[in-house]
Amino acid sequence: MHLGLGELCSLLSALAWAVGVILYRQLGARLPPLQLNFLKNGLVLLMLLPAIVLLHGTTLPSFSALQIGLALASGAIGIGIADTLYFRALNELGAGRMGVLGNFYSPFVIVLGYLVLDERLSATQLGGFVLVSIGVLVAAWPKAAPGAKPAHLFRGLALGLLSVGLMAIAIVMVKRVLEAQPLLWVTGVRMVGALAGMVLVAALTRQLALLHPPTEAMPWRRLVLAAFVGQFLAMILWLAGYKYTQASVAAILNETASVFILVLAAFWLKEPLTRRGLAGVALTLTGVVVMLLP
Repeated sequence: MHLGLGELCSLLSALAWAVGVILYRQLGARLPPLQLNFLKNGLVLLMLLPAIVLLHGTTLPSFSALQIGLALASGAIGIGIADTLYFRALNELGAGRMGVLGNFYSPFVIVLGYLVLDERLSATQLGGFVLVSIGVLVAAWPKAAPGAKPAHLFRGLALGLLSVGLMAIAIVMVKRVLEAQPLLWVTGVRMVGALAGMVLVAALTRQLALLHPPTEAMPWRRLVLAAFVGQFLAMILWLAGYKYTQASVAAILNETASVFILVLAAFWLKEPLTRRGLAGVALTLTGVVVMLLP
């Protein structure tokens, strides 16, 4: 079994994101999605700045204008716009359906990687992709809830698919920049683009007031922990995965986040882990092993 740096980072990113989701689930009861997203991204940028200086010094890398533009656009599209659409779709569809819809992410990246980056998956990797996808679907497929259909199902599906598609476009467009430039610098520039994109979205939707911290008591400790683990670590590991392995492989391994969330929710939040959930976990882990076969 071959577990390279890129594959390891992709799996650890999924785990860190899953921890963040559990924390965000608890924070979501206190903060609106746009406000929560903007505050956590602002905290992440504050964490990135000293990390960049510590690891890379104050000397700016030789970014070309195109590379800076791609990194800024990737952040604005993949975090600023896509995350906003994702949260809106989440409100329309619920967590279960959005979890299933998120399974379209890796196929989008595989197609874009084929068209833009000239990447090809081996037969073994394709087999692993199928197993991971089936495992995530089995584990995350929502239970039937009679009479609980969302009011705007089709709009939610459209917004959800658009958000996932934009995330895929954003990571593929910055792949070559990641390969050529220091990881943390690219991450920092991307986060600046994300915050600028969110300000633009808030201005266009007349929600600029939501970008300020609330005046009432704020759960800062939990928010800082969620931002550090679920965004700072997760995003660096996520981008490192795309830097050190094929975008298609990284995207497939990122899908394991849904399974990590299921397992963490069972142990952390005491949510029941059903037989179907266990079967999904087993299929997903089998798919990961197949993906990593030499």
